[in-house]
Amino acid sequence: MRERLQKIIARAGIASRRAAEDFIVTGRVRVNARIVTELGAQADPRVDKIEVDGRRILAQDLAYYILHKPKNVVSTLSDPEGRPTVAEYLKGIGPRLYPVGRLDFATSGVLLVTNDGEFTNALLHPTKAVPKTYVVKVGGKMSDANLDVWRKGIDLEDGRTLPAQVRLIRHEGDKTWFEITIREGRNQQLRRMGEATGFLIMRLVRTSFAGIDHEGLRPGQLRPLSANELKVLKEIYGVPQRIPRDVPKRAPAARVLEQHKEAVRSPRKPAPSWHKLAENARDRAVGSTPAGENGPARETPSRSARTDRSGTKRPAAARPEPRARARADRGARRARS
Repeated sequence: MRERLQKIIARAGIASRRAAEDFIVTGRVRVNARIVTELGAQADPRVDKIEVDGRRILAQDLAYYILHKPKNVVSTLSDPEGRPTVAEYLKGIGPRLYPVGRLDFATSGVLLVTNDGEFTNALLHPTKAVPKTYVVKVGGKMSDANLDVWRKGIDLEDGRTLPAQVRLIRHEGDKTWFEITIREGRNQQLRRMGEATGFLIMRLVRTSFAGIDHEGLRPGQLRPLSANELKVLKEIYGVPQRIPRDVPKRAPAARVLEQHKEAVRSPRKPAPSWHKLAENARDRAVGSTPAGENGPARETPSRSARTDRSGTKRPAAARPEPRARARADRGARRARS
């Protein structure tokens, strides 16, 4: 895939994109042994020989991660104001990763990071209408009519917002918690919607982006996207074009556990009851099987039970004890002698 040279150089970790532009303008970059000084020049790092100061840039393997961005962290790799950035949480991963879009400084939650520019562009393009789900806390007690306004769309200075999915979570005194899913990427859209309706946002967490959630991740933690997640993204949004071989094949452990819980909760396959299992074991110990497990209840023959020649089962109590029978036999022998 052909990309701008400055993006290729920045992704290789040699310099920032702005510094890479200076490298190009000053003639420090060669493509296939030819000096390139045009900022709009493109190349394919997997095909073309790209050099900076005589050092060749090799194509990096594509990587896809999800980061649970903490609150009060800038979702860029550098900040002129010196605030904490997500770069601090991406150290040691290997390839130079970039956020897919941005989250506000005071907003926490799901942030995808990758070095695949096509992946980023596709998920951020307005025509894809990628869903983004947030949990919101606002000041004020919102009624159903107030929530309907958010559902239908709100007029902002840059136009009316698209319809959204809104679900009330709870009221907490004079505050309201609700969940909202939008399919736009306007700058600080939700906060502006709150200001326009008189419900100022007090807390904002993005819980899902394109169906990828941060379940099992604490703030500041990240994990690679699984092959299953990438396959779903490719099917819906067309990216990534190729799924790396070294990504985990299965969903995260927490997700697998939740799927298991859903499966055993299904009426078609009821969950086993440990109380029932213990009850069955206790019943087997006393010599009976409960009804409903393997048919109707039935009596389990004891070791002392016997069947006579006619086929009639004699109860254990009718048979003499072994010691009593032995004493009777000895008494009979003495009488005969």
